[in-house]
Amino acid sequence: MATPSDLYIGLISGTSADGVDAAVVRFEPGLEILAAATTPYPAALRERLLALTAPGASIPLDEYGALDVEVGHCFAESVDALLEASGCARSRIAAIGSHGQTVRHRPQGACPFSLQIGDGAVIAERTGILTVADFRRADVAAGGQGAPLAPALHAAVFGGSAPCAVLNLGGIANLSLIGRGTSLIGFDTGPANALLDAWAERHLGTARDEGGIWAAGGTVVPELLNRLLADPYFALHAPKSTGREHFNLAWLEAHLDGAPLRAADVQATLVILSARTIADALRAAMPSATRVHACGGGVHNPLLMDAIAAAIAPVPLVTTAESGLDPDFVEAALFAWLARERLAGRPGNREDVTGARGPRLLGAIHAPPPRG
Repeated sequence: MATPSDLYIGLISGTSADGVDAAVVRFEPGLEILAAATTPYPAALRERLLALTAPGASIPLDEYGALDVEVGHCFAESVDALLEASGCARSRIAAIGSHGQTVRHRPQGACPFSLQIGDGAVIAERTGILTVADFRRADVAAGGQGAPLAPALHAAVFGGSAPCAVLNLGGIANLSLIGRGTSLIGFDTGPANALLDAWAERHLGTARDEGGIWAAGGTVVPELLNRLLADPYFALHAPKSTGREHFNLAWLEAHLDGAPLRAADVQATLVILSARTIADALRAAMPSATRVHACGGGVHNPLLMDAIAAAIAPVPLVTTAESGLDPDFVEAALFAWLARERLAGRPGNREDVTGARGPRLLGAIHAPPPRG
């Protein structure tokens, strides 16, 4: 008897571009992450990706095409590594959902777009598993932001109880505000780790400020914080989304304006910037929230978590681990879920979140090679 294909794999690399998060996910009787791992990008590849996502960056068309394929191979390798490490049979995987690596997110303007690389056809060919990729285009084509997509899954998992929020602390922070019944709001609040990581990499030579230890030795600069908080993005109403195109070191340096500040003080200020903008957004959009469930890499920064907890008090801050979901792989699980929804013929977006003209099927399907 053939083994049932009842599992899905989700793949994503976030704005930090440090590697590919992969998760094997089961959805019945409830969402469960069975196995997960992060496969780091080769250092040279990460440098090229970060350079490409810098403001105003451009590369030759041939190099872009090759990079799309190269990232696709990295995503495929992450699948192979996860299946081997977990002992999960390839035949049990119904499909892969791959977000890819975002290199541009421009949902406004005369010709809006959101661009992810990591060729889905390469992933399907390399792994032999049906792959769904390119999830944001259909929503953007329908007038939406193409992001965030996570609120639809968050509502499915955390909905039906008292009003609550799910906070993803990736490079950018996004909130899913889940009310009773069908009420759902979701948007990007602004930077979470993107500026913290970039500033640490510049001054410490490390990918991040581990545990927030460096920032803890700094002092918040109120004048700088006020200048950062004055950015018009924070006052925009949802639907809205953002990324490294807006919140980057060039943006920060423009607000520093040559002031002779200690680097650690700037880092401490950036922690409070993330916490304040999250708290302000939560209070403005859902003051009735009874709990905030955090996920993403930022949960490992105790200084950031403490700052958020203080800013949103008395609303309690917990992680999704309390609900049995590994905070590091909720985003990967999202794309497994979106692949499942696409193959079932169900819309993956929430137009009340993204601003699209209506529900849309998300993702392009790439068939695997025939089995010989």
